[in-house]
Amino acid sequence: MTTTTQFETQTKNLIDELKSVCANYGLGNDGNEFKIITQVFLYKFLNDKFVHEVKELDANIAKAEKWEDALRDLPADDYEMLTMQMRESTANILPDQLISSLYKRQNEPKFSDLFDNTLLDIAKNNSDIFSVITEGGEKIVLFENISKYVTDKRDEFCKAIINKLVNFSFEHIFHEKFDFYATIFEYLIKDYNTNSGGKYAEYFTPHAVAKIMARCLVNENVSNVTCYDPSAGSGTLLMNLAHQIGEDKCTIYSQDISQKSSNLLRLNLILNNLVHSIPNVVKGNTILEPYHKDKNGRLQQFDYIVSNPPFKLDFSDFSTDLDSKENHERFFAGIPNIPKSKKESMAIYLLFLQHIMFSLSEKGKAAIVVPTGFITAQSGIDKKIRERMVESKMLAGVVSMPSNIFATTGTNVSILFLDKQNKGDVVLIDASNLGTTIKEGKNQKTVLSYDEEDRIIDTFNTKTAVADFSVVVTYDEIKAKNYSLSAGQYFEVKIEYTDITAEEFKEKMNAFESSLEALFAESKTLEMEIQNNLKELKYE
Repeated sequence: MTTTTQFETQTKNLIDELKSVCANYGLGNDGNEFKIITQVFLYKFLNDKFVHEVKELDANIAKAEKWEDALRDLPADDYEMLTMQMRESTANILPDQLISSLYKRQNEPKFSDLFDNTLLDIAKNNSDIFSVITEGGEKIVLFENISKYVTDKRDEFCKAIINKLVNFSFEHIFHEKFDFYATIFEYLIKDYNTNSGGKYAEYFTPHAVAKIMARCLVNENVSNVTCYDPSAGSGTLLMNLAHQIGEDKCTIYSQDISQKSSNLLRLNLILNNLVHSIPNVVKGNTILEPYHKDKNGRLQQFDYIVSNPPFKLDFSDFSTDLDSKENHERFFAGIPNIPKSKKESMAIYLLFLQHIMFSLSEKGKAAIVVPTGFITAQSGIDKKIRERMVESKMLAGVVSMPSNIFATTGTNVSILFLDKQNKGDVVLIDASNLGTTIKEGKNQKTVLSYDEEDRIIDTFNTKTAVADFSVVVTYDEIKAKNYSLSAGQYFEVKIEYTDITAEEFKEKMNAFESSLEALFAESKTLEMEIQNNLKELKYE
């Protein structure tokens, strides 16, 4: 029997082979390689899931020597009935659109047109369930013309792709769970999670951070809840959160300005059995035009929010547009100023943070990655936000992470936890000394062990004070410390002392006096010697 490890190896091999085909046709490390690899991988996954479900629903097709022929021979009404019984998360694919059908037709003229049109037709037929939408209401469907990215030998390129896909099957791994698909997704995008100068984490947040956020947010059974990320990237945080809650117990909502991110998130939702949430994935500018609203036109409020927003970004083009009457409540602490130089250093995370606070339901919880400097800033928007969190009693705690937890950013980060129902104590954790430093490319990266992750999670959830690691404080104590959320500022200063009697104290003092007298006498002797030596030098 094939093990999970073998399935994982085979899946990674398929990804490598698809990348090899791209390289052979001049697309290696090309900006369009990402689009080809992710769409072809998705086509294969949906194709095999459809076949898997067909065989589950129809025993005759499953037993047939040539199941493709048995499926093709079904009367139209029977075929329609079969597809109506399928799960909503399974794409509807016609017999001629199956990979096995294209494989048999690969020697037909203009095969690249056949290949592209097949993908476009599948996308069109399944657009209601599988489309991402833009803030303007346009649909971004599953697939596009893939062969257009190849300048020459398009037919041969599409044949090469089909020949790689036909020799592999996902059918045996649909029972695999979150951890398997998280590993595969990370492998799939590892060459594409940088953008315009290496903005790592735009598409992928380290597993340790995502795990800590999810498990500190959700430590009890919940159901029928909404989860939101206003800067979703590829959805790593949302996937971990949904897995912690239960994929069938929550609905995902997201917005991200990047179409690339939105497509990656869609792929992640499909892999993780969250297809029902794809219509809630929106490509758009959350800060300027937040999309998700209730029936009264007010911004929708959510039960759980996770986010690793961009820390700094030039938003000067629309900064003045944010200063409107309808935004005064949302951006209660203010809008960061536009610096005269280095506009790219504008602290956009402060806007995301205020947006998240505004978007929490009455029982809402949130976990947000922020620069560690935020938790101690003595003035400005940063402090106003912390004051609001404390005054309105919506703070659960802070975990300050080790440096270099993100491989390519020198910024130290903390995870800020909000809880609208936490009217009691707040837990502050200093995890900056945990982790092991490893080399990742040209950069240093800090990696937490599983035991260290669990130590943070357990300490947070049990609200335990541990010397030099965590403190449990009241809202009043935070006010007294000028709203600082740094655990280190609350640690007790340790002074070691020993109980002694009055007689012992007197003996020690006498000993100190005798030592001092001896030292003074010795000093006097040395001083006399030096003076005599100086006199001798003077008369020589």
